[in-house]
Amino acid sequence: MPYEATKVTVEVDGRRMKLSSLEKVMYPRTGTTKAQVIDYYARVAPVILPHLRDRAVTRIRFPHGVGDMQFFEKNLPAGTPAWIRRAGRDPVFPLIDDLAGLTYFANLNSLELHVHQWRYEGQGRDAVPLNPDRLVIDLDPGPGTGLHECARVALIVRERLSGIGLDTVPVTSGSKGLQLYAVLPGAHTSDEIRDTVQQLAQELTKAHPDLVVWKMAKELRPGKIFLDWSQNVAAKTTVCPYSLRGRDRPTVAAPRSWDEVEAGAEGGELEQLTADEVLDRVARDGDLAAGIAG
Repeated sequence: MPYEATKVTVEVDGRRMKLSSLEKVMYPRTGTTKAQVIDYYARVAPVILPHLRDRAVTRIRFPHGVGDMQFFEKNLPAGTPAWIRRAGRDPVFPLIDDLAGLTYFANLNSLELHVHQWRYEGQGRDAVPLNPDRLVIDLDPGPGTGLHECARVALIVRERLSGIGLDTVPVTSGSKGLQLYAVLPGAHTSDEIRDTVQQLAQELTKAHPDLVVWKMAKELRPGKIFLDWSQNVAAKTTVCPYSLRGRDRPTVAAPRSWDEVEAGAEGGELEQLTADEVLDRVARDGDLAAGIAG
């Protein structure tokens, strides 16, 4: 007989929706199912929703789980319920406000949630994009490097940004590297922030040529950390803190303490964290990145 995916009807925050294929394995290496993915997002909702608030969400969907096809999706898919808030004209992005919206997109196999560094004011076709309220620096390890070298560069960047009055928040990406965020007052455009961070990347490359590179060219990156300034371009997105990643294990973009980063820079253990580990940390420590949630 042909396989028929199971469907269940649930009510989440007063919204009725159908969840399907809950037994589907999304992470074959760990056996993590779609039901467990939805459960993760439900449990992490109190800390991820403030980071998603009023930001257009680009999703990476994995229809058959990781290791198979995947695709970016910016526009709202056909059949999206009217209660999902939206913004923009082309594309029309979803704004994920609540657990119901988070559950709806998790049910569409949207493992990864990516957002801009700016927010919308209002909703629908008349929503207005604001200036960035934060900057992000993505530390991407080249061949022969890893989180140890990322942590060393993170400390250098922290000191440099502290010198201009910006406090930074570290987030291990759940993939290979580490991201640093800093809150901005919203007084500058994305282009201005991009140019400032690019200049910073160039300065740090000159000061630490054995460790940092500001150009994306692959031939320049072995043994070095690419300080990706381009994530601040208005059209670019970065994985949202607490989002799952579509890697072989259910790793998460996880906010970290500076104590952890300092230990990693000194040769201590600093690894990407899984969903279960992140949930335990949130229960114990709350949101270590609350300062950039707005």
